[in-house]
Order: sequence, then structure tokens, then C-alpha cells
Amino acid sequence: MNKQCFRAGCLKRLRRISSLGVYKKDKQVLLALYGVIREMNAQQIMLYLPLKSEVNLTPLIKQLRREKRTLYVPFMEGKSFRVVKYRYPLEKKSFGIREPKNSKKYRNRKLDVAIVPIVGVDVTQRRIGFGKGMYDRFFEKERQYIDKIIFVARTLCYSPTVVTDDYDVRADTIIVPEGICTFLPPK
Repeated sequence: MNKQCFRAGCLKRLRRISSLGVYKKDKQVLLALYGVIREMNAQQIMLYLPLKSEVNLTPLIKQLRREKRTLYVPFMEGKSFRVVKYRYPLEKKSFGIREPKNSKKYRNRKLDVAIVPIVGVDVTQRRIGFGKGMYDRFFEKERQYIDKIIFVARTLCYSPTVVTDDYDVRADTIIVPEGICTFLPPK
């Protein structure tokens, strides 16, 4: 099986899953995710602003803001993105994704954790996304400044064979409603 076929199957499954019990699944993921963030005492956090098929992080964002943690979100630029501080107002941009207004303000390059949505993963714990490569290009430049990468999804779509490429982003942890999977760094 190749990456495109695997992605298509995962997206189909994700659309079906996303119409059933979404609130409960998202809540389970958010509880586990918040526990990991608290355990790490993460202060500089990169999140995403969700599409309908992705885990809704809005309640977590509200909680983390109340705790005065510094939140960053992707700001689309061409074929990749850079992170900007999460702030209001949010505007709808490409792919229907909401973003804060463009901010050229300096940001601390160090992130304690990056939370990334996934469509699926393979045996190497590498991400299958929507196929645009934006996260791959971002992490290629910024990975050394990020302590931990956490993938989240409403269901784990897993390939027991390698379908990803070497440049695809690898997770330290994957959180799905069924639980948390933590991996040792590759040798």
C-alpha cells in the first residue's frame, strides 16, 4: 500500500468516525493531552485551530489561556507556515482554517510541546496528514527548537508497514480516545 491509498482510507474512516460521538472522543483526548501538558509543565505550546474532522482543541485552548501559558498557532505562508502567538480576533483563511492576524513580533523559538493533528501513522510513528506537506516543511526547519511532538486524532488509523517518507514528522507521543502511546526516540 502506498501513502496516497492509505491516506484516502484513513480520511474515509475519519469522516465516518467524526459523525459519531465526537464530543466524547474529543473530551477523552483533551483530558489525556492536558494531563501530559501539566506533567511536563509546558509553558510554550504550539497548537492548531481545528477543522471539523480534527480533535476540537477549543476547550483546551481556553483552559491553557486561563493558566497564562503562551500559545502559538500556525500562520499559513505559501507552502508552509510559521507560528504566531494565539490571539483574537481569528479570521477564516485558506482551507477554512481560522488564524490570528499576521504578527511579526519576535517569538521565543523554544517550544515545550507541539500538538499536531494526524490522519494516520505508520509503524515508524511518522505522520500522514492531509497531503499538503505544511507540517513537514515547518518541522524540517524548527524541529531542534521543539522538545516534544504530540499527535492527536479521534481514532488511530495505523499502517503496520512503512508508507511514509523520511521527511515526514515523527511523534514522541500519540493521543487518541483509547489512550496514550509513547515512543522511544529512534536510534
